[in-house]
Amino acid sequence: MSSSIAGNRELPASQYDLSTYWGRVRHSADLSDPRTLLVSSAGLENAKQLLSAYKQGQIPLMTPDLWKAKKIVDSTLHPDNGQPVFLPFRMSCFVLSNLVVTAGMLTPGLKTRGTLLWQITNQSLNVAINNANANKSTPLSTSTMVKSYLIAVSASCSVALGLNALVPRLKRISPSTRMVLTRLVPFAAVASAGALNVFLMRGEEIRLGIDVFPSLSEESQRAKERDGTENESLGKSRKAATLAVGETALSRVFNATPIMVLPPLILVRLQRTQWLKQRPRMTLPINLGLILTTSIFALPLALAAFPQRQAVDARTLEERFWDKAGDGGQVEFNRGI
Repeated sequence: MSSSIAGNRELPASQYDLSTYWGRVRHSADLSDPRTLLVSSAGLENAKQLLSAYKQGQIPLMTPDLWKAKKIVDSTLHPDNGQPVFLPFRMSCFVLSNLVVTAGMLTPGLKTRGTLLWQITNQSLNVAINNANANKSTPLSTSTMVKSYLIAVSASCSVALGLNALVPRLKRISPSTRMVLTRLVPFAAVASAGALNVFLMRGEEIRLGIDVFPSLSEESQRAKERDGTENESLGKSRKAATLAVGETALSRVFNATPIMVLPPLILVRLQRTQWLKQRPRMTLPINLGLILTTSIFALPLALAAFPQRQAVDARTLEERFWDKAGDGGQVEFNRGI
């Protein structure tokens, strides 16, 4: 998103070391911080002006105010086109947007209608989030989006209804084990359909490729800043797109696993206690609290599994990029989140 801000000087990618997992976790925690949702349009413009002053050389070094401004911009604007991501579909709103939907899917004793309703709602939200945060160098057509949405909804509903019908027929397991398996059905549906959703919604990227850029060292970046030139795209790579979409799908599964597994298992244990048996109305708020707490910690851990700005050896991509690589023979691309 820094390319949409005036100035030739490159902003540092992060105040944390993105070559390490924990550095990316801390960076992802900034991207997913719900407090950035409270920033007004004037606050966003002020943040962009501060960053522009740095890029134009008016501010020599990054300061706490500049890092705060970058956090606001990074969590609000899309890195490819510099446009604000619609608020409910930002990573900083991910936990809140998913809270009610996840609680609905994990409601004990859902019948067929409830299962279908919440699976459709979840996949609708997934489609919106995946589309809003995808790599924008290869736009997705409306017809492809609708087709992908219908396939993802069909897959999630089929898995959920199929497993709901299968689990009660397992006669050789104890009732308590059967109850646990029933509570984990939403996880199987969400994990499988969520990964499929990413591939479907971003299938155009795999078919046409995404923009790749030569990797630049700090010295090369400073040289471009002095010349007033930008790091131009080397072209579109289908292999880079396949890697980007595959890693994003995996990160969705990593995110769904603790959120869809831990709260229902903990709730099963709590429902066996006398305290909750005497206070059945507390089941819903406890369920919401468990989901919220797990989501807050799970999201940055999942987002950090792979770098958002990915650098790879040019020889792992198409041959036309081999002699166009940047420093260290590497090229880079935006993976999307």
